[in-house]
Amino acid sequence: MPPLPGFTDNPLKTRADVVHAAKAIVRPLVQYTSPGCAYVRLPVTSGTLYDDRAARLEGFARPLWVTGSLLASGDCDEELLVRVITGLSNGTDPGHSEYWGDIEDNDQRMVETEPIAFTLLSSPRHLLWDRLEDRVRSNVARWFLQLNGKQMPRVNWLWFRVFTNLVLLKLCEIDDLSLRKQMDTDLEELDTFYLLDGWSSDGLWRSSKNDDDEWLLLQQTGRVHSIKPDRCVDYYSGSFAIQFSQLLYIRLAGDIDPLRTSRYQKQAREFGSQIWRYFDEQGASIPFGRSMIYRFCCGAFFASLAVAGVSDMPTPLHRPGGVKGFLLRHLRWWARNSSDIFHLDGTLNLGWIYPNMYLTEDYNSPQSVYWALKSFVAIMLPSDEPFWADHEQAYPQLESTQTVAMLHAPRQVICNTPKGHHFLLSSAQFTSLHWKGAAAKYSKFAYSSAFGFSVPTGQATLQQLAPDNMLALSRDGTQTWAVKWKCREPRFGVCKVHSSESHMAEELPTMQVVWYPWDDRSVSVTTTLIPPSRRWPDWHIRVHRIRIEKDGLGTLFTAEGGFAINGELKDSERWLQAIDANILDQVDLKDDLQGYTSNANSAVTFSNTRVSGITGLVLESPSAADVRQTVSVLKPEANTNIMSPRSLLPLMKHQVTGLKRGDELVLCTRVFAIVDDAIQPSKPNGHRWKAWQDGPSLGSSLGDLEEFIDLP
Repeated sequence: MPPLPGFTDNPLKTRADVVHAAKAIVRPLVQYTSPGCAYVRLPVTSGTLYDDRAARLEGFARPLWVTGSLLASGDCDEELLVRVITGLSNGTDPGHSEYWGDIEDNDQRMVETEPIAFTLLSSPRHLLWDRLEDRVRSNVARWFLQLNGKQMPRVNWLWFRVFTNLVLLKLCEIDDLSLRKQMDTDLEELDTFYLLDGWSSDGLWRSSKNDDDEWLLLQQTGRVHSIKPDRCVDYYSGSFAIQFSQLLYIRLAGDIDPLRTSRYQKQAREFGSQIWRYFDEQGASIPFGRSMIYRFCCGAFFASLAVAGVSDMPTPLHRPGGVKGFLLRHLRWWARNSSDIFHLDGTLNLGWIYPNMYLTEDYNSPQSVYWALKSFVAIMLPSDEPFWADHEQAYPQLESTQTVAMLHAPRQVICNTPKGHHFLLSSAQFTSLHWKGAAAKYSKFAYSSAFGFSVPTGQATLQQLAPDNMLALSRDGTQTWAVKWKCREPRFGVCKVHSSESHMAEELPTMQVVWYPWDDRSVSVTTTLIPPSRRWPDWHIRVHRIRIEKDGLGTLFTAEGGFAINGELKDSERWLQAIDANILDQVDLKDDLQGYTSNANSAVTFSNTRVSGITGLVLESPSAADVRQTVSVLKPEANTNIMSPRSLLPLMKHQVTGLKRGDELVLCTRVFAIVDDAIQPSKPNGHRWKAWQDGPSLGSSLGDLEEFIDLP
């Protein structure tokens, strides 16, 4: 697929560059605009859970994040402005053939009101609102008023009604008690999503009592998954929705709601002190959660932060140039990695680095991807604003003691290894909704900006499941596999890692979580996650205590993956091949080999810029049980990994027979990963092989492990 001129080749250093990039992305949509300008439909046949008219409305509304920002800054040309006015006029007119349709309960049209409201509120009144005919202004008011009193998901959607009511209040001059009451009700409910440290969940947070109540209902009724609240704090909590909308609200409603917007500014400071860690030195974000097809929308927090003008931000966002650096590095990363994200006609496709329908949700139409344009709202600021005028600040240089950070709200540990692997460990997030690949998007143990993550193509085989950074368990070994999904709240702790080179033990944060592979709780798993240490920066450790809670299990099968890695040879369409480990032992440090090797305890794969490996031991098992371990390199089905369409996966498997109630099995897994990239000269595989051989030695028993690591 071709690159997109104006974006792929854009230096993205100045406001003019970003404006040029934004226009380049929206320009290809003109050819697919309907005669009445109210719809955009890409020539891709793909269904959604909502009607196609709402999907075509997405095509009109979502590019308004760019168009509205250009209008706000006065950079919108007359032709573009006329299309907006025409589309608004016809889309809100019940008598027109391109009428968007009445808004019903839980209607996708609700979502698309946000960019429309943003455009109306942020554009100079004389430029847009005053140019609408009285009939059109009345139709806009009538269409927006339909949201009030309607049922909608009790998640970030509530923000959409807040902004439509702002339009009704500020532009339509409808200031009645019911409208004010609806706004207050929605804002108060949105505020109940707040957790701590600036983070909000996307909906009401699931409590431990919810877990207990669901288990009780299952025992009483036999019905599973009867309680819906989630534990989700992903990009919807920041760039996609919650924080983004709060920051827009600061700009658009600060004059009428100073107390709430003051609180939102405080939350932005707290959130900003943590969210920057999800971005690496090159600007890559860690893909995690649903809606990853929104791509560079991951950086929209920084764009909306600039627009809101929040003062006294913490380091490294304390200067406008610091905020600008995070936004522009992110856009530049996407420009460098954009060769496969556009169709031949220049429109965005569905996927992450390449087109991938396995990654999508059933609310993704071909037009949905333009939610990514939220990251361009900063162009509404003129070039002499501090955000654009200030010198772009470099990525913060972290001390060795600052590279690992526990973030309590998202239940994650972020690992910002300097000029190395950038990833997070995640303990206890999940969504109760059955999005495609929900467990893969929220419940893996690790997510990486370099390796991405894998989504399943099915559940029947490990090749389909592609369990990177997951522990999968099976009671039949061939047909059904269960992975961590719903789980208990985690326990945070601190462990001490010892090494023979130092008399001082290094303290590291840990997370421990209890989860059940099956709803009958016949098996429980307690997993402890331990991040990389300064001594072994390329390794993290997982300890799984598997307990048999019921009789009759008999045999248990397990499979655990490391990071999925590109499986192709550099400059070739061939697959990586197996390498004799005896040859690797003789590799010169300057040699550059590609391939994989495995033995009874470990497997490692070398690509041209990445290394991924896994090794582990059974530290404790019942004396009467027979435990068999195999380690290999799995070839998952194509297009499972969102970064590499052809991937390989280091995989450790166990088959345990003779189990009975009360038995416990303790597995210790060490996961290895190295990343070479443009900012760090590539190391020959001889160096990588030495790093792989230098992994932490944990002994062969639980007692040995506890001498090396003080477990919580």
